[in-house]
Formats: sequence, structure tokens, C-alpha cells
Amino acid sequence: MIQRLTLALGLSAFALAAQSSEDIPDQYPQSPLYSKPYEVIPGVWTATGATAPPTYENSGHNNNLSFIVTSDGVVVINGGAAAILAEALHDEIRQVTDQPVKLVIDENGQGHAVLGNSYWAAQGVPILAHAEAAEAVERDGFRLLEAMRGYNRDKAEGTEVQLPTITFEDSYDASMGDTRIEVLHLGPAHSPGDIQVWLPDQGLVIAGDMAFHERMLPIFADTDTAAWIETWETAFEPLGATYVIPGHGHPTNMDQVRRYTHDYLVYLRAKIGAHIDEGGDLAGAYYIDQSPYQHLDTFEELATKNAGLVYEQMEFE
Repeated sequence: MIQRLTLALGLSAFALAAQSSEDIPDQYPQSPLYSKPYEVIPGVWTATGATAPPTYENSGHNNNLSFIVTSDGVVVINGGAAAILAEALHDEIRQVTDQPVKLVIDENGQGHAVLGNSYWAAQGVPILAHAEAAEAVERDGFRLLEAMRGYNRDKAEGTEVQLPTITFEDSYDASMGDTRIEVLHLGPAHSPGDIQVWLPDQGLVIAGDMAFHERMLPIFADTDTAAWIETWETAFEPLGATYVIPGHGHPTNMDQVRRYTHDYLVYLRAKIGAHIDEGGDLAGAYYIDQSPYQHLDTFEELATKNAGLVYEQMEFE
């Protein structure tokens, strides 16, 4: 237990000291990956993406690409934003283990989670996603592909839309070898079909876009912030995870992701609620004070958008 607590604190300190940002260049220039995968705890590896928008320079690797090495195969979390990233991750996996990749799990239906599926499907690897994420890929896949081609240009070669081959609703047992792996849909959060990969024996959760801490979380038109808070309080936090690999940013602990996800959502809704109660309009909502979070990466890109979307949602609650 002491070792686990020490590592958790160390991960948090590393995250604060080594934050990725728009100003930090590619950390792994010999690979399409933004950073080289490293072992978070025994058997669990992650390649931390840039906490910045997708660009040609980062090849779209602005989320975390993780994998779990078991005694009977490898489970990959996230197909990646392009086939070039999936192949680069596969190359790294081969340097770690001779075990074959036996399952890919998409954390949601966004481009950086699913567009690399085409590479994995060509290797004959099954691809698992929540049913709502699969619906999103079917509906929006070609738009996501065209957007990726727009910034990735020649790096988009070989990437095609590939639907998940296995879907589930509430939970899926992905245990492999001697490793218990639970894939969970805990409830509404950042985007439709968000899932978490829970390793109960290790106390580690690969949280996907349920949890943010180094970059400001984005709110979409279909993000229900009240439901996200409820899912956090009733299902995510009760997991009692010691280690958290978020969707973006370095691995950390529950305290950090609570501070910059749950607490930010509560703060923003309180500010917007007070603005509405005072008769404030949408134009004024863009200027509410979000300064406690201005140190987060992508604050400039997202803060005012988030405020406007929450205003539009809360105006009719």
C-alpha cells in the first residue's frame, strides 16, 4: 500500500512538472507518436498525447494511447487518430512483449479514438466500443476522416473508417490471461459512448474523457454537464481508483482529476446559474470569471465556448 501511495503521489508530481502544451515540441521525434509509451504500473503502459489541438506536427496524437500486457495477450485502449499512429503504437508494443494484440477498445466515438481502427482491423484484431460510440462512428465517421485528412495530409494515408466489431451497453468483461479487465459505461459524461477501463486488482482506471486535469475539458453541444457530475459522484468516484490514466494528460490520481473535472463543472454551472438568475444573457456568459482554471492547456480555445454552451443548456433547465 505504501508503494502504491508513493507512486500515486509521484505520478501527480510528474504530471504537474511535465505538462504538455502547445509550446512544447514533439517529445518523440523519431516516431509519429507524440511521446514514447512508458510503464505506469506493472503491465500497464501509456503514450501521453499533446494536451493541444491535433496538428500535422503531432500527427493527431493529442490523447492517450494505452495498452495492457497480460499473460495471454495485449489489450489496446484507443485506435488512435490515424493508421500511422496505430502502427507506431504497435511497433512500441512489439518492443515490450511478444504477446499479440488481441483486443482494441475505443474510449468513445471521437476521431482520435477510432480512426486508427482501420489499421487494427487489417491485423485481424477485434475492436470493442459502447453501442452509442459505434453509432457515432457510423454517423460521423467520414466527417471525422475528412477533418483528420485536413490537418494530417500525407500522414492520413491508409486510414479509413472502420466500425467497432463488438459493442456493449453497460459493461463488458475483457479479462485476459491473469488480468481482470472490466470495461464500463458508467453513465453520461463528456460524449456519447464514453467508457472506462477498470483494473480492480490494480486499482487503476483508464478513465477516457470522463476525467481531465492538465488541459481544460471541452464541452460539446451534446454534453450534459449535470449528468456528467451525477455520473462522477454516483459511479466514477466510488470506484476508489488509486491510479487514473485520463483521456488527455499524464497519469495521476483521483484528487487531481476531481479538481479539474468535477469541481470545474460544478464551478462553471454555479457561475452560469448566478448569471442567469441576475438576468444575464448569452453574450455576458462568455465573460464570466474562469480565472482559477486559466493555467490549463487549451484554456484560450475552450473557456468561452464552454461558458456559452453551459448557458444554453442551463437556460432551459
